[in-house]
Order: sequence, then C-alpha cells, then structure tokens
Amino acid sequence: MQRYRNILLVYPEVPGNTYWSYKYALKFINKKSAMPPLGLVTVASLFPEDYELKLVDLNVTRLEDEDIEWADAVFISAMIVQKESMECVVARCRGFGKAIVAGGPYITNSHEEIEGVDHLLAGEVDATLTDFLEDLQNGTAPRFYPMPAHPDISSLPTPRFDLLDMDVYGSMAVQYSRGCPFHCEFCDIWTVYGNRPRLKAAETLIAEIDTLYRLGWEGAVFVVDDNFIGNKRRVKNELLPAMTRWQEARGYPFHFFTEASINLADDEDLLSGMREAGFNEVFIGIETPSKEGLAETGKTQNLKTDMAASVRTIQRHGIEVLAGFIIGFDNDPPDIFDQQIEFIQKNGIPKAMIGLLTALPGTRLSERLKSENRLLAAPGGNNTHAMTTNFVTRMDPETIREGYKKILDRLYDPRMKNYFARCTQLLDTIEYRDLFQRKIRFKEIKTFFKSIFRQPFTPYGYQYVRYVLCNLFRNRDLFAEAITLSVCGHHFHKITRQALKKDKVESMIDEKGQHFTELVNRYAHALERNSDKKLKYIGRLWKKRLRMLRQMQTKMNRLNREFRADLNIKYVEVSRQMRDQMASLEAVAFMKDSAQQ
Repeated sequence: MQRYRNILLVYPEVPGNTYWSYKYALKFINKKSAMPPLGLVTVASLFPEDYELKLVDLNVTRLEDEDIEWADAVFISAMIVQKESMECVVARCRGFGKAIVAGGPYITNSHEEIEGVDHLLAGEVDATLTDFLEDLQNGTAPRFYPMPAHPDISSLPTPRFDLLDMDVYGSMAVQYSRGCPFHCEFCDIWTVYGNRPRLKAAETLIAEIDTLYRLGWEGAVFVVDDNFIGNKRRVKNELLPAMTRWQEARGYPFHFFTEASINLADDEDLLSGMREAGFNEVFIGIETPSKEGLAETGKTQNLKTDMAASVRTIQRHGIEVLAGFIIGFDNDPPDIFDQQIEFIQKNGIPKAMIGLLTALPGTRLSERLKSENRLLAAPGGNNTHAMTTNFVTRMDPETIREGYKKILDRLYDPRMKNYFARCTQLLDTIEYRDLFQRKIRFKEIKTFFKSIFRQPFTPYGYQYVRYVLCNLFRNRDLFAEAITLSVCGHHFHKITRQALKKDKVESMIDEKGQHFTELVNRYAHALERNSDKKLKYIGRLWKKRLRMLRQMQTKMNRLNREFRADLNIKYVEVSRQMRDQMASLEAVAFMKDSAQQ
C-alpha cells in the first residue's frame, strides 16, 4: 500500500489583469504578490507532525518537476478565478501519476464540473482533514467529501507561516472569524460559512500575529474575515483591546486592514478601538447608491444608513474606505452609471473596485436566475474588467457595457485627475492622523524614490507632480500615505487603460471579421459576373486577409500578456473563419471553371 507522507501544497496563479492583483504597484516595493495563500498554510497546520510539507505559490514562484516528483500527493486550493491555472496544475501532476486532492471555494461550489482530481474536499476541512488522511493512507478515501458542519475555530493551531517566503509578499494575512450575519443575494460567503459568525479566541489570533512578528514581518497584515465586525461585542471587548496592548508593547510594527459592513460607522467605540489597534483601511461593499438595487439584493445594512455620511465618518477616524461597487442589478435606473461616478468621487474613495454583477454558483442570485431561465454561462470569477455578465440582464447589454466603460474611464481617467482629487480629499478628511500614517522605514524611502523617478514620466505625470507638491505642504504628516496612494493609483491606471484598450481591440477584431465576410460575399458576386478574373479577385482577397490579420496582431501585441489571452482565442477563431471562407470561395470559383470547360 502506498504511503502518503510527502505532501506538496500548490496555490494556482491569480490572474494579474484585475484591480485586486496590485501587480503594477507591487513592482515599486519589489514584491511578487499582494498576499500569501492563508488557506493553504492554515490547512498545513492541521497535518500530523510526521508529514513532510512543501508549499508552492504559483504567484511568486514556478512549479518545478522536482517538486512534483518529490510528492506522494498534491493538495490544491483554489478560488473560481484560479480555475484555468488549477486545470494546468492538475494536468501536469497527473502526468507524473500523483494523487491529487483539491479543496477551497471553487471546489465547494463547483465540484460537479471538476475533472482529473482524485479527491475533492468541500467546505471547511478543519474537522475532517484527519479523517481524510486516514482514509487516504488506508486506500478507502472516496472521491468527494461533502461540506461538513461548520467547525469550531476558537482554538485552531497557528498557520504554518514558516512555509512561506515572506519577503515576496506585500502583506501577510490572518483570520479572526468566518461567516456573515447578512443575506446578500449575490454573495456565497454566508451560504458556505453560515450566518452566525464563528470567532477565534483573542489569544489565538494574538498568537498568530506574534508568530508573524517573530518570523521578522513588519508592515501590512490583512485580517481576511468577510465581515470583521460580524460579532461587534466580542471584537470591541476582547480582540481589539488585546491587539492594542500587543501593538503598544512592540511599538506598532503592524498596520491592519480588513473587510466590514457599513454599520461599522454606527459605533464610535468600535471605530476608536480599530484605530487604536492599528487598522488604517477597511473594504466595504457599498455596491450601489440606488436604494432599489440594494433592496433587490438584500443589502439591508446599507439601506439603514446614509452611506455617504458613513464613509466620511470612517475616514475621519483614520481609516481609509476601499469599496466595492456593482453594475447590473435588475433595478438599476438609466442614470446608474453617473450615480456611481458621483458617489465615488464626492466621497473621496480612491480605490473603488467596480465590476459587473456575476451570478456565482451557490448563491441565491444564481438560483433565482436559473429558475427564470436567465443564466448564460459559468462565471469566470474576475469581477472587475469583465465586460459582460453571465446572465440575461434587464438593461440592454450594450448599454451596460458602454456605461461600465464610462465609469472606468472617469474614475481612472488617462491623466488621473479624478483619482488624485479623491486621494487629496481622503487625506484632508482624516482627523486621527497619528496611527493612519505608516512608519517610515528604509523600504518606504525606496518606494518614495522609485515613485518620484518613475511616475512623473507617465501619461498622468503632470497631475502626479501637482498632487505630490500639494500634499507635501497640505498633508505633510501623511506624506508617506500620499505616496502609497499614488503608487496604488499607478496600478489602477495601468489596469484600466489596458482593459479599455483590450475592449477596443476586441471590437476591431470583430469588425474586421465581419468586413471580411462582406468582402467574400462581394467577390463571390463578382465572380459570378466575370469568372475570367477569378485569380485576380482571389489574389486580392488573400492580400486583404493577410493585411487584416497583421493589423489584428499588431494591436494585440501592444497589450500586456494578461489581457491578450482572451483575444488570442478570438483571433484564432476569426482567422479560421477567414481561412474557411477563402477556401469555400476558391472551391466555388474553380468548380465553375471546371464546369465551363
């Protein structure tokens, strides 16, 4: 019987063509990925001590043949956005005859469509991994392990942070709770992790951040909870005081950021506690300024408050609001695009993550749309810069597409005037400034010099210089944050301009394909009238086809690699259609010629 003791943990690649990757900002700080695969290092902590573990994160390093050969089994964790990369890993490991085990959000909600994997573990595996490993060793493990009951996470072991190359990440990550008390229709968090948040003991989380500190980490730490304040009482009374004491004893080596619901703004003590513990950024799902849209999706927490006032309250307390916005609700009014732009711009939200609504597997939205026969395709997982939805929208799809492009173009305009205006407004709003400003270390100084030597020579260079000089005098005590925001802005600018350019190239490929079809039809009619010139007509059409293909390739090659993948598929398809049309035309021409002879 085979023994499974050498375990290779693989984290597939996350596409770089999204705001969430921070790919172009990371280059300023010599990092390769925004954050580590916390799920995998958490799972790693659950293995018995006699197992040998190796972690390969494809976002920061390559998967070598030697890694696969060393392993007795390969464990993969993936989100839906990592689907393509995961499929490549699975195919490669199968070639080596390795046992493959997969888990994570993608597997939990889409296990029926996954091929090539020996064992699929749905849901949270904290309480089931030991049983699975025993089954695996005994040769009795079934292919699918259904989602178990929600486990107690209060005293989980500290994740195996020692498996990480910490120097290549922009931030570290820890988790305090799982689950969310709300029922948003488009969200799969509460359907997978439950509506009753489960929390770790404060001392458990403190042990985790202390481990990061002892391993030499300083800087950003992401508390990955989907709603950090799902249990306000325990966060305020237990966790935040413990985090504050830990930070004060060590001179505040960390600054934290997390995700929370907008009712954070309703609790003065909670805001003050987060600030004193070192939180300086929070992601909030605002989704839409339209009350009809919020009601449709069940976002009741946003309906109970003045969202604009709540954003400003959080900002005043020294916490930046990074926010998510969605286009494509059934009840979106015709002016929703202008409403979104106005809300984001007026409330000084520099980093606005806006995307089209996606129906994810396992959500109430997906179930409703399926019952209405409106689902079109499986989602791709990238909720920014996908120009189409995976369901039939109430609003005209082309209207949504053009409106979405308008939002992107305004928020991250070519000269970045609007972005830098939002940054300055945020910095002006901050009232509690001491803990908002990051510590100035050598890496911050290097980032500053990279910024001032690179960004003035970009298409938005003039606005950048104005912004830097303005805040050098206006918000000097927050100058490091001003530079950090400008570096993040470089990423948002690059991604937005590439996405909009990709859309233009895609439209150009479609137009040339249609134009070629029209030319073929025109030449076919010409051949009917004058078959003696068939060689001339066909030769001319061949030249036009080659010229069109070269034009497509030239435009595509001007895009970054991440944005070319989908276009390559379209290019191959259009090229094949052109070739088939030419072949059909030639066959008709020479058949006529043979018949006349």
